[in-house]
Amino acid sequence: MEFQSILLMVAAYFFGSISTAIIVCRLMELPDPREGGSGNPGATNVLRIGGGKGKKAAAITLLGDSLKGFIPVLIAHNIGFEALLVVLVGFVAFIGHLYPVYFKFQGGKGVATMLGVMFGLSLPIGFAVVGTWLFVAKVLKVSSLSALIAALLAPVYIYFLAGEMSWIVVSLIMSMLLFWRHKGNIQRLMNGKEGLS
Repeated sequence: MEFQSILLMVAAYFFGSISTAIIVCRLMELPDPREGGSGNPGATNVLRIGGGKGKKAAAITLLGDSLKGFIPVLIAHNIGFEALLVVLVGFVAFIGHLYPVYFKFQGGKGVATMLGVMFGLSLPIGFAVVGTWLFVAKVLKVSSLSALIAALLAPVYIYFLAGEMSWIVVSLIMSMLLFWRHKGNIQRLMNGKEGLS
């Protein structure tokens, strides 16, 4: 692996480690998302604890977390990295979001950052994933379930829209990690107690 690709992966991890939710809440004088609501530093919890500023703060958080996945992958594409290295750069940014070095490795659940990676890989893939997420959220009214279904289908969309095996494998690993991070939500879903989370 060339020095340039290693450098970009390291940079992607540190970039992914930036917590948009915590920064946005501080700037907008909202409670720390790690200490309120579900305790998750993500857009949905920011919406929950944000009161009158919640929608704006959550939208900024969602955009920021998505860009953490999108920008490193876009850079890797533009440099001309091979397909495997492109998706690995996105994967490392995703890991940075889940386990951020700046916040004692306690990060978010990864939905928006994974979405950003999907858009970075290919716009059609990104639109397919976000379309699934929004459609399921609209129909079932459960944020966590829509995210899980979208993540589960991401490797399928990649198979049909790109056919790149390395992207399929890495996206599958990302989906498994996302499911792991949502294990509490999954338990509540099984018990019929899950709402907007």
